[in-house]
Amino acid sequence: QVQLIESGGALVQAGDSLRLSCATSGPTSSEYDFTDYAITWFRQAPGVERLFVAGISWSDTTSYADSVKGRFSISRDIAEKSIYLQMNNLKPEDTAVYYCAARLRMVSFRDNDYEFWGRGTQVTVSS
Repeated sequence: QVQLIESGGALVQAGDSLRLSCATSGPTSSEYDFTDYAITWFRQAPGVERLFVAGISWSDTTSYADSVKGRFSISRDIAEKSIYLQMNNLKPEDTAVYYCAARLRMVSFRDNDYEFWGRGTQVTVSS
């Protein structure tokens, strides 16, 4: 069982930057190897399905949705067992609840492929 806790969501203006964090943990340190997992950010706006945003695989390969390429950057800190999403030049259409999710090894664009989820953090971008 992997636990994920998101933080960093806020109300910002268009053009602003924001960094989201996803702290991960396992039942015991001996059973949980952070480097075995792909961690991905999804987002869900009201009335819309949950959509892939960015992911980082166990081998540090990153993937981005076309809508955020060039503006968002995903990274990880192995020592902290945390994932970060740096969001620059935010737009009103980025408004959503942002979730991080974990699965073994490879990033998937489909939310149904992820076993472990955080509870989300709200990002609101005003125009």
